[in-house]
Amino acid sequence: MAILKLAGFLRPSRNQLLHKRLPGEGVRDSIWQHAINTLAGFSTVRQNIVADAGKLTGRVFAPYSVFKGKAALSAEPRLPTFSKLDSGGVKLNRRGVIMLTFWPSVGERKYDWEKRQLFALSATEVGSLISIGTRDSCEFFHDPSMLSSNAGQVRKSLSFKPNADGSGYFVSLSVVNNNLKTNDRFTVPVTTAEFAVMRTAFSFALPHIMGWDRFTNQPSESISQSPSKVVPQLMETEWDR
Repeated sequence: MAILKLAGFLRPSRNQLLHKRLPGEGVRDSIWQHAINTLAGFSTVRQNIVADAGKLTGRVFAPYSVFKGKAALSAEPRLPTFSKLDSGGVKLNRRGVIMLTFWPSVGERKYDWEKRQLFALSATEVGSLISIGTRDSCEFFHDPSMLSSNAGQVRKSLSFKPNADGSGYFVSLSVVNNNLKTNDRFTVPVTTAEFAVMRTAFSFALPHIMGWDRFTNQPSESISQSPSKVVPQLMETEWDR
């Protein structure tokens, strides 16, 4: 079992600095509670940078993560893949997504990565999500076997529902797998600030997962001679979990 443990993410020197700068106990307690309940994901980039070109030669890992008491949630873009045409142009192979990953808590600041579940938001679903108001909700349903005889064997539903006091949303993922006879459910409360980060990041990523950034930028990492040669890491899908 792969356990992710969160500990010591604030250095002592920074803790002391926070105490010196904060004028009152109420403000300090509020900040410490927020620090305990929420940890934004830090960008981790493979250290294989070409020094003379200043470009990354490997995949960049930069999820935005929110850790709460019963579960954690992370979001990151998965770019589309392209194949090269004989004419010299490129053709879209697979559209990109915003991949949401949920995994459960197994103790104080401990999370079980092996029990993670994925939900891939399409461009249209991203549009629905970033357009909701503080009192609005939205829900998405995925079934890999939809319109076939196996429909309903595996079902995923994702919902964003506002808190009663308007301070944020409850993000819930339900995964029912009748083949494995499992029913997993994750709920992660996100604050208004956390949702604002997600909305802004998703809005920024939207043209990139559609592939429209290729009009002005054509990095070579996700362009291949054929679909079978697409960078393997980029091929992971929601249904791999």
